[in-house]
Amino acid sequence: MNRSKDAAYDRSKDAAPASSEPAETGADFLQLDPAEAPAGGLTDWLARRLREAVADGRLPAGSRLPASRVLAAELGVSRGVVTDAYRRLAEEGQVDGRRRGGTVVVAPAVPAAPAPALAAGPAPVRPAAELFRPDPGPELFDRLRAAPARIDLTPGLPDLAAFPRTAWLRAERAVLDGLTAADLGYGDPRGTPALRRAVAQWLARNRGVRADPDEVLIVAGAAQALALLGQALAREGVTEVAVEDPGSLGTRQHLAHWLAAAPPVPVDAEGIRVDALRATGAPAVLVTPAHQFPTGVVLGGERRRELLGWAADGGLVLEDDYDAEHRYDRPPVPALRATLPDRVCYLGSISKLLAPALRTGWLLVPARLREAVLEAKRYADLGNPALPQLVLARLMESGELERHLRLLRRRHRRRRDAMIAAIRTHLPHATVHGAAAGLHLMLTLPPEPARTDVDLAEAALSHGVKTHPLTWHARLPSPPGLVLGYAATPPGDITEGIALLGDVVRRTGRRPS
Repeated sequence: MNRSKDAAYDRSKDAAPASSEPAETGADFLQLDPAEAPAGGLTDWLARRLREAVADGRLPAGSRLPASRVLAAELGVSRGVVTDAYRRLAEEGQVDGRRRGGTVVVAPAVPAAPAPALAAGPAPVRPAAELFRPDPGPELFDRLRAAPARIDLTPGLPDLAAFPRTAWLRAERAVLDGLTAADLGYGDPRGTPALRRAVAQWLARNRGVRADPDEVLIVAGAAQALALLGQALAREGVTEVAVEDPGSLGTRQHLAHWLAAAPPVPVDAEGIRVDALRATGAPAVLVTPAHQFPTGVVLGGERRRELLGWAADGGLVLEDDYDAEHRYDRPPVPALRATLPDRVCYLGSISKLLAPALRTGWLLVPARLREAVLEAKRYADLGNPALPQLVLARLMESGELERHLRLLRRRHRRRRDAMIAAIRTHLPHATVHGAAAGLHLMLTLPPEPARTDVDLAEAALSHGVKTHPLTWHARLPSPPGLVLGYAATPPGDITEGIALLGDVVRRTGRRPS
């Protein structure tokens, strides 16, 4: 990796926003970061990057480039830079401007060698005291979701009210109009060819991951991806996968169901500590490098190189590309899978971008694991439902999904800013982490002998506010804190909820006289 790339990764550290409406830097499209361009050479740089993407297949013939106005806004450059770059490619015969149809790639990519193909009741509501116990069990999240609360600030919940119903119905009608009777039969357990192709193109454009559609396995979300990996690794004799600490309790529970151990590895301001990972002796590790849960840290440039070095020495990385699309104040960072595909299993999902109800995600694994993972998938369910896959593929290919993402970023930024402002007013002693991306914030609080963060979360729920205590997600020593989701809650409710939390913190912090 060259020095300029390393610098780009190092610049991607998470930080709280400097203003209420900060500009995005960089574009998910092709992982474009204008900071890479030489002084006075923006147009040359952009045209070169586009040519490279056409040549290597990330922009196949027929794919549509972003509108010049949209791409210029995302890059923070003048629209003339983008239109000039598009014009150069049009003059070279690589793209064609089709007015309302946009700018479309017309040059074929250089063929790549094909990758080896894959072989063919709600829980009862419980009192807060039962939910917030020191040793949360596997049924915890079912019970927490069912617990009534006036204001829900739990992390991981997307803005379900923003689901693009009109675009979905339009795509669904188009899919149904084109279906044959044979299309309604049993399909490929790997997923429909249309969605595998759309996901491969989406990952190439937005996450820097080059994959043949035959490498993509469609799964029922990240949870099933972890289950399939757990079974495949167990067959290879792998009995433990290390995890970040703090790290997702739910993810840890899923791994523990299939494997014997999930040793914790500390996370600091640069991400997972690779020296501590080596010390565990674990042959595999699960990481969230684009936006670590719950801290929000981005894996730093030097730490990224260390982790990839560990993998090149024989380790296996399970990359949960958690919240990669939801960023506000930092440039994009490419997925680890883009650099070392033979040592990285890649997990992605549509749950936080559209809705968890779709139960749709994707999994890419090294060639040696494909047969075992596919066998586990086949015996689990014979494949995901085909009709939602075809609709999602149409949304991806038409550009509707990227338009929806731009809408979500604007909404999420306003809600995040409302939460930060309320925290400054009502929880002035709290420290905010992870503000530059994602759908949640992590708060750390000054230690208080009279309470734990579990006490705070329990008291908050009794006052109608639902959240997570930080120590649920940590096994190593950590400060008390809360993990607060903001994506699904209007700004007014966020402000009210934080005000109630501030009152709870003041009440529970009082020592008995």
